[in-house]
Amino acid sequence: MALRLTGPTAAPDAAAPGLQTPARPTAATLGVQALTMLAAGDLGGYRRLLGEADQIDDPQRRYQARVGLLEHGLAGAGQASTGQAITTFAAVAGTAMEMLESDPAEPIVLNYAGIACHELWALEAAQRLFRAARRLDPGLANIERNLQQVAARKRATRPRRPLHTIVPTLARRAQAVSDRAQPATGLTLSLCMIVRDEEQMLGRCLTAAAPAVDEIVVVDTGSTDGTVQIARSFGATVIEHPWTGSFADARNASFAAATGDWLLYLDADEVLVADDAPRLKALTGQTWREAISLVETSFVGELGDGSAVTHNALRMFRNRPAYRFTGSIHEQIAPALPTYALGRIGHAAVRIEHYGYLGTVRDAKEKFRRNIELLRRQAAESGADAFLHFNLGCEYAAAGDPTSAVVEFEQAWSMLSDAGTVATCEFAPALISGLVKTLRTSGQGPAALERAETGLKLYPDFTDLVLEQATTWRALGDLEQAEALYRRCLKLGDAPARYGPMVGTGTFLPRLALARLLMGRGEIAPARELLEWCLEHHPGFFGVAAPYTTVRLADGDDPGDVVAELEQRLDAVTPAVRHAVGAALQSAGAVAAAEQQYRLCLDATASATAVRVVLAELLLRRGAYAEAARHAATVAEDDPFASLACRLELCGLIAAGDTTGARATMTGAARVGLPAVERDVFEAWTEIAAGGPPRTGLPAAGMALLGTILELLLAARDATGFDQLVPALQHSELAVREQRELLAGMYLTHGHGGLAAQHWITICDEAPDSRALLGLARVAASHGMAEDAANFAAGALELDSECTGARQLLDRLPVAAGVDG
Repeated sequence: MALRLTGPTAAPDAAAPGLQTPARPTAATLGVQALTMLAAGDLGGYRRLLGEADQIDDPQRRYQARVGLLEHGLAGAGQASTGQAITTFAAVAGTAMEMLESDPAEPIVLNYAGIACHELWALEAAQRLFRAARRLDPGLANIERNLQQVAARKRATRPRRPLHTIVPTLARRAQAVSDRAQPATGLTLSLCMIVRDEEQMLGRCLTAAAPAVDEIVVVDTGSTDGTVQIARSFGATVIEHPWTGSFADARNASFAAATGDWLLYLDADEVLVADDAPRLKALTGQTWREAISLVETSFVGELGDGSAVTHNALRMFRNRPAYRFTGSIHEQIAPALPTYALGRIGHAAVRIEHYGYLGTVRDAKEKFRRNIELLRRQAAESGADAFLHFNLGCEYAAAGDPTSAVVEFEQAWSMLSDAGTVATCEFAPALISGLVKTLRTSGQGPAALERAETGLKLYPDFTDLVLEQATTWRALGDLEQAEALYRRCLKLGDAPARYGPMVGTGTFLPRLALARLLMGRGEIAPARELLEWCLEHHPGFFGVAAPYTTVRLADGDDPGDVVAELEQRLDAVTPAVRHAVGAALQSAGAVAAAEQQYRLCLDATASATAVRVVLAELLLRRGAYAEAARHAATVAEDDPFASLACRLELCGLIAAGDTTGARATMTGAARVGLPAVERDVFEAWTEIAAGGPPRTGLPAAGMALLGTILELLLAARDATGFDQLVPALQHSELAVREQRELLAGMYLTHGHGGLAAQHWITICDEAPDSRALLGLARVAASHGMAEDAANFAAGALELDSECTGARQLLDRLPVAAGVDG
């Protein structure tokens, strides 16, 4: 048979020997009988089976049985002799027409009727039926191919006489049902939501969805903010529903109150793409569907950098009492839907954007702790299955606990494998992807690579797994293997939505990774080309901003020009973008431009403490001590950055000479987590700033902090403050040799090569070692004295063959080839 069916034609399971046929027919039992009758040429018995299918009470099971019988008839005709095939196709065509005359809006039945007509050379009838099926469902499998086959056959020589007596009437019947095969009109859609304290998100959600729905039902589980008032302002029916610990209970309460023909459910942090509102409304006309999945994009970047995951989300279904959720958390409705019936579950390209996985949103709502607690409770009450373990793994991974996530993901994978359901499990691709990623992030690189290979055998076009392999090899130090896999990602492109892939794994993410590899090798031009592509084709992915800034500055471009171009080409310049660009500018030495970006970031979001502490440190480095202290002082004691802010505030106050303010700040230093050894350093510095002598015997453990403070003073060109504080280092418990190393390193960093050399020469005069010789090599290299640098580096290698810094320096020097080492 040249034409293609919509779905598979697998034979049903055969009945066990000796078992009697159930009183009520099922799709399976009817299918077994159909195979027997078709093989025997008993078309009368085959037609009677279609009548028996009408006795099945459940409408979806009845549809499944009737479509299955049509499939068996078409498949059986394709294997029969010519005469029997013609009569079988006629039986199928007649039966399909009867079904369509009762309900013509059935794309799959239209397609099957068209196939039967095509095989009987009733080509006009076939063409009408195929076109009607395409009109209802443009994405119907094989429909375009079937239309092409009809067109080709119409150009061929036709039989002189009809192949069967039914043929003359098929065209008339086909026209009638085809004309009536239209999407339904006038059906209504109810938006159903459950909310609690969602005043920040709810308005945006309802503004986008309201034009597409006829009714809004909101179940509130105990809001204490303005959530209820916002819902009512959109005309929503608000139901007060006490929280029972079960999301399924709350969702089902919203469904019970809805009056629409169709139900759509969204959470407050989900937003319908505005352009898709008309298409969503149009979906209500698809009466041959029982449920429709939409395309959901979940933004997952910690600071909103554009990183996202996309998947097909089952969000819209007919309003039927049987369609209800189960499960207290990560609740499911799919088991209640007729997923077994071909074509009853559809897919539409209507887009939803989900913001609930952004780090800032999730942290504020404490979803991790709550979700894990609810999942554990559900497991204790009703037992854990693979889906529950998968969801626990997702929660642990999102909470930053990859080790615990691995345990849950492994358990879920093991349960699916033992049950033999990996190949058919809808969440299995997301499960193996999560397992590979958490194995990598928990330091189990080889295991991550092994699991990725397992996943790729099942899903060879799952680009996310290839990207994880590349990232793992990069972490393991095999940059050549990583580069090859990044390029493989580009060949594959983004993975199909059915896997729930990360957006960009086949486009901008591997290009970004390749650019970083090339930049590390000093290949600026090809790196810039890759990043230019990302900026041009994906201006909504803000993760490109920082590396693009770095590569442009490395190419000698003006910082202001780079920032201006990003502001023009990116979809938006968010505070997160300014933060990232500022860090790139600062790292490249463009301090003034970096400071401007940090200030603009704070203008947009005053609560960004991460930016505030970075700005405070930058201000310290340019000597704006009092302003740095003021910024640091605004960070609350319970903030994650509180201890760092306290250090910066103390540095600013003491360096500015405000010893009174420093002593007041010191009273809260212990509360925010400053260790006693660090408090001793700040107290000693305060005493010096107040005119007192340097303390003696500061512990060596505090000298890392003291070194950082001295380096800050050097960066600020505060020679007076630096000279006043050096004695505290000299009178500490740190060994003199290490004191010299510390000072020499910071001198060289800030352009005082002569002072650095003096300290390393003094060390070498007393007891030469590889670190001092390497230091002298670096001083010589910074002054363009390549031969001296090579000799010092070679000397360092003679004393310590594992001195990688010396080897790396020799590799960069033009005269190194002539130096023994």
